Amino acid sequence: MKIGMIGLGRMGLNMTERLINDGHLIVGYDLNKQSLKSAKMVGAITTKSLNELVDKIETPRTVWVMVPSGKATEEVVNTLNKLLKSGDCIIDGGNSYYKDSIRREKLSKQFSIDYLDCGTSGGIWGLKNGYCLTIGGLKKVYEKHKPIFKSLSPNKSNGKLHVGPIGAGHFVKMVHNGIEYGIMQAFAEGFELLESKTEFHLNLEVISENWRRGSVINSWLLDIIAEELEKEPSLSNLSSVVQDSGEGRWTVNESIELGVPAPVISAALYARFRSRQEDPLSGKILSAMRRGFGGHKSDDSTLK
Repeated sequence: MKIGMIGLGRMGLNMTERLINDGHLIVGYDLNKQSLKSAKMVGAITTKSLNELVDKIETPRTVWVMVPSGKATEEVVNTLNKLLKSGDCIIDGGNSYYKDSIRREKLSKQFSIDYLDCGTSGGIWGLKNGYCLTIGGLKKVYEKHKPIFKSLSPNKSNGKLHVGPIGAGHFVKMVHNGIEYGIMQAFAEGFELLESKTEFHLNLEVISENWRRGSVINSWLLDIIAEELEKEPSLSNLSSVVQDSGEGRWTVNESIELGVPAPVISAALYARFRSRQEDPLSGKILSAMRRGFGGHKSDDSTLK
């Protein structure tokens, strides 16, 4: 298939290369000139504008949007609604909020433009290993574009799933990322416990490698931990400040809206917030209360 790819960053570029390797023709666009050069090197036709990209693809067109969620995606979709024709299709493969995807599909529908929302997981390893895809939208539109999803998924049979109507693809990806937050936090806490048991002189690198061999908690995330510990056992080259990209917040907000408890995901998100605070006021308030009712010093380790 001939596919437009808007957004040629780490994910978009790797997806472009994987699609080309499976026989698709990619017409790409990105604001970054270096990204355009990289895409051209892997075999993509590059363009200098969205207008040019649309002009280089015959109808019915398929345009995959792989730009940051929020304003960037909004601007691209709004522009495409003006440029594309009836029967063309927009696939949003970024991490958009599912309610935004529902709203955008309604806008595109006014121009008789098809719309699919696709949750994409696989990170920078997707080029080699393939991507896990959860797609929302009309089933007939999904079936029409199945060759694309087959090429991107780990194999022709697995890794791609039409999960429901528009918005469902990004909703499932949102929950996936929320689960990811919880698992990551559990690993972080576990390894900190291991490090803190100083009398055992535990080798975290060796333990992580051992856990990768037949352990119940063996996973891709554990693979990453083991590889990073092998490079730098103390991880002194990394900051303990942890950012979040928004999906965890959306997941927690959704749990509140639905009245579904999600204490682990919530705690994992709050742990990231805490990592960004230096000498937080909350700790001082706690110390003030302990001093007030028990005469404890702020550095007193006596349990109370």
